[in-house]
Amino acid sequence: MQLGVLNFDSNDMPDRIVTVGDPGRVDVVAEHLTGVKALANKREYRSIRGNYNGVDVGVVSHGVGSAGAGLCFTELCRGGAERIVRAGSAGGMQPEVQQGAVVIATAAVRDDGLSERLVPAGFPAVASVDVVNALRAEAQEVALPVAGLFEGIVLTSDLFYPGDMLGSELGDWAKAHVVAVEMEVATLLVVAAMHGVEAGAVLAIDGNPLAVDGGSMRQYNPDQSVVGSAIAVAVELALGAAVAD
Repeated sequence: MQLGVLNFDSNDMPDRIVTVGDPGRVDVVAEHLTGVKALANKREYRSIRGNYNGVDVGVVSHGVGSAGAGLCFTELCRGGAERIVRAGSAGGMQPEVQQGAVVIATAAVRDDGLSERLVPAGFPAVASVDVVNALRAEAQEVALPVAGLFEGIVLTSDLFYPGDMLGSELGDWAKAHVVAVEMEVATLLVVAAMHGVEAGAVLAIDGNPLAVDGGSMRQYNPDQSVVGSAIAVAVELALGAAVAD
């Protein structure tokens, strides 16, 4: 089956898959694999396959935001994926969730723009229990970042830079103990659930917008060196969880 947007044959993609937002982060994942083979590179969608701990695994980038990511997740599910784990980045939304931390997502607030077009508002975006447990187990095997490991509900929002008129709702979600904010997890969890595919996510925290400027994002600077170690841990956890029994 040829996947039109991802631009490769589904037979070439293993059924265990790690997804990342940044196409450049595919190289970070590839460093952990053997027998790496490039599959396609089209728009924001870059894909490879390789072997991790004796198991074939695919790696695909999905870009930024729910609409484009939803295309990727849907084609992967239609192409035969059995488990998809997103290794991404996010902003912390609790005082203790600071730059350099890692978050295991147990569920996501559906403030994306896509999932409401797929399922009713009451449908939950929940990570697969087996994937969450696999991420927890992997966390016992790796050196965790100094900023710590957290887990909980994340906010998936299509809004990155709030406007002056309506402002930001991050503070409200923080009061509900949402731990982090990002742009694709809810979309993944809903699309995967619709196809009977296991899914989950682990996120490197690249800053805490509420701690910096109250959520306005005017001073948010995610490109700090401390984030690199968190990304490395997130990638290791995602790979281990993707191939776990």
